[in-house]
Amino acid sequence: MRQFATIIGLMLLAPLFSACAGTDVNGLNPQPGRGIAAVEAQGGDAGAAGSASEAGAQAAQEGQAVAAVSTDARVQFAPVIGATEEALPPLSSRLSARARQRGIPIVQGSGATHIVKGYFSAIADGNETTVIYVWDVLDPSGNRLHRIQGQQKVPGAQGDGWSSVTGQTMETIADRTIDDLAAWLTRGTG
Repeated sequence: MRQFATIIGLMLLAPLFSACAGTDVNGLNPQPGRGIAAVEAQGGDAGAAGSASEAGAQAAQEGQAVAAVSTDARVQFAPVIGATEEALPPLSSRLSARARQRGIPIVQGSGATHIVKGYFSAIADGNETTVIYVWDVLDPSGNRLHRIQGQQKVPGAQGDGWSSVTGQTMETIADRTIDDLAAWLTRGTG
């Protein structure tokens, strides 16, 4: 019950983080250079999730192709809040690779039609760790258009929780994120 209350509490706090940041998506990160683009530049390798994203993540793990979407969207990822430095390279590279597979252009700087801000927590409880993620999809003015959220459980509950989180875990989260984003964009709401 304690774990459930903690998860719900974190999910309720995510909008407060968004509200505190205002519309300044470039000033999001208290530690410059931790964004998705920054990790790629440094040489990173190339909600409960719905059934479509789970199927997409499974297809990626099995090396199967996933359907590309037709979209005019150009997405920029803002710096991620809450994830460790070690968790960013696999997340970043998989977000980029999966977006390319799905036909979603990732841009840096101006020209983005959608800015995606990510919030992460890892909670160690018993013999497992739960990674909770929330992504806010914003328009260039900072207005939230959509929210992607979910969680991924991993075995082990060492230290702060992040010690149990593997690169593969972050790649699975990236696959689900891009698949959920693609599904939303396909519905024409973005």
